[in-house]
Amino acid sequence: MPHPAPRLVVDHLRRSFAGRAVVDDVSLRVAAGQVTCLLGPSGCGKSTTLRMIAGVERLEAGRIAIDGVEVAAPNRHLPPEARSVGLMFQDFALFPHLTVAENVGFGLKGDRAAKAARVGELLERVNLAGFGSKHPHQLSGGEQQRVALARALAPRPRVMLMDEPFSGLDNRLRDGIRDVTLDILKDEGTAVVLVTHEPDEAMRMADEIALMRDGQVVQQGAPYNVYNAPVDKAAAAFFSDINVIRGVSRGALTETPFGVFLTPGHGDGAMVEIVIRPQHLKIDFDRAGRGPNPTPMDGTPARGTVVRARYLGRESLVEFRMEFDGSTLTASVPGVFLPKPGTALWLMIRRDRCFVFPAR
Repeated sequence: MPHPAPRLVVDHLRRSFAGRAVVDDVSLRVAAGQVTCLLGPSGCGKSTTLRMIAGVERLEAGRIAIDGVEVAAPNRHLPPEARSVGLMFQDFALFPHLTVAENVGFGLKGDRAAKAARVGELLERVNLAGFGSKHPHQLSGGEQQRVALARALAPRPRVMLMDEPFSGLDNRLRDGIRDVTLDILKDEGTAVVLVTHEPDEAMRMADEIALMRDGQVVQQGAPYNVYNAPVDKAAAAFFSDINVIRGVSRGALTETPFGVFLTPGHGDGAMVEIVIRPQHLKIDFDRAGRGPNPTPMDGTPARGTVVRARYLGRESLVEFRMEFDGSTLTASVPGVFLPKPGTALWLMIRRDRCFVFPAR
């Protein structure tokens, strides 16, 4: 069965400022009901990409189409109001002198009864029924965010563009507001492009993540794939803390203090980096103090001395100084585990959860 045509098509966008490319050859495909997240550090070009899709920034190369209609190209530029896009920003941008109902209905056309019905429907959906006569200053941050969502959805945009929309909210509120927002956007069948610098937010909300760096998309795919098959060490490090062990490839193998690893494709004599997330560095409680006892899955245990341990609620982070070279590695242990500094323990690596990259 053929896949439906994407609602939003972004092809090879480019935009420069002062002779420097801030967006360089960015392409996206977003279907109706799909959430695509532009993820990356500040200054990587994600907000500029969003502004070009919105029509508030002109592109200098590439094209943008919505439902098959070209809305931007080097010789074509439809204004934002002609693109059927909704916009949500960090500051909500509500009109303080208007009521909630007036804010939601601000961009609506048609007769009064139809507008009132649409406003009432959306306020019900964002759990703000009965709030129509209030003003923004009478609402909490989470309530204001939901009003902003209702206002953006009121004219039934084909594409919703969201630039860090939850960053102004208290951490305690964010998860609930994100879930409400995601449910409504999915129900409306809107194609969504969400900009964020928070990996957790991207993993929670996106159907597809486009990881950006220096104006380019360096990796794109489902959250599971981007997290579990990073394209390089920097991509792995963007999603979590990492441990790095270096070695020299001999043929398709690299020998390390944790045993021999398969490292095909790196060339004989090449320096490689084996990357391990803290949750995949295991503490061998059974063999503590009894010396190495290799296993096929976990390789050779190596001994380290506890430097510090911190309890973070769901997990404990334990930092070790390794005996084989004095380097520092960090393990994440579920629950409470707070060994005293100076405690010697054996560590093992989940060999099936390592990433191997050329050393840089």
